[in-house]
Amino acid sequence: MEESNAILLLSCPDRKGLVARLSNFIFLNNGNIVAADQYTSKWGEYFFMRIEWELNGFALSREEIPIVFAPLARQYDMKWTLHFTDYRPRMAIFVSRHLHCLHDLILRRHMGELDASIETVISNHTDARALVEQFGIKFFHFPITADSKNEQENRQLTLLRDMNIDLVVLARYMQILTGGFIGEYVNRMINIHHSFLPAFSGSNPYQQAYDRGVKIIGATAHYTTEQLDDGPIIAQDVVKISHRDTVTDIQTKSKDLERIVLARALRLHLDNKIIVYGAKTVVFE
Repeated sequence: MEESNAILLLSCPDRKGLVARLSNFIFLNNGNIVAADQYTSKWGEYFFMRIEWELNGFALSREEIPIVFAPLARQYDMKWTLHFTDYRPRMAIFVSRHLHCLHDLILRRHMGELDASIETVISNHTDARALVEQFGIKFFHFPITADSKNEQENRQLTLLRDMNIDLVVLARYMQILTGGFIGEYVNRMINIHHSFLPAFSGSNPYQQAYDRGVKIIGATAHYTTEQLDDGPIIAQDVVKISHRDTVTDIQTKSKDLERIVLARALRLHLDNKIIVYGAKTVVFE
């Protein structure tokens, strides 16, 4: 069985000696660094780092690491989080009637490609129930109307808390979540959408894109914020469109891209390779 490692993600104002101090902290506690990546922004003179080391032989226990590291973090005014590679986050997937991303995530998890447990799928429709329950995953139906939205969100949040959910994935969940809901999962809620917004809004963006003769389409995965489709971006990609492509072809290409981009963003999050800084992300790929 693979040994567990510790991962430290941090950001702070840039100063001389930061890398040396961080490396020395691990060295003095008998740690062996297995991966390190850093970035200093030119526009803000801000320092970002992801550093991973082996826990086997490390002098500090998991509980002691944050206590002993805290004085160094305060000295350099660091924002930091500590993670362990053997922890498997508990994930909830929200979906409506577009099930392509849900299919992909369930299959990837079944094949061992995602290091997280899908604890539940939540939907405002029942279309996904048979698929979800086929894989032994709990399915919950919360129908949403204008009158019931707040009540249903409160019920959903209660369920997520009871199930100790670490991460929420909006796999084409066609509902606008309130700020109170999103606030419970800041930088722990990932959304996926196509690139037609804001140019082609409304019920049929694919037809609009076809009518305008678009030559390229894309998909964006980002952390969810109160500003619709405007959170810190994790991953994006594009695919070419030909004049030979029909509306159905465009839909198929868009769905394929959404699957890939969402899976990529999710892996980056699960591998603890993302630092959110303001409205942007630093991604250590």
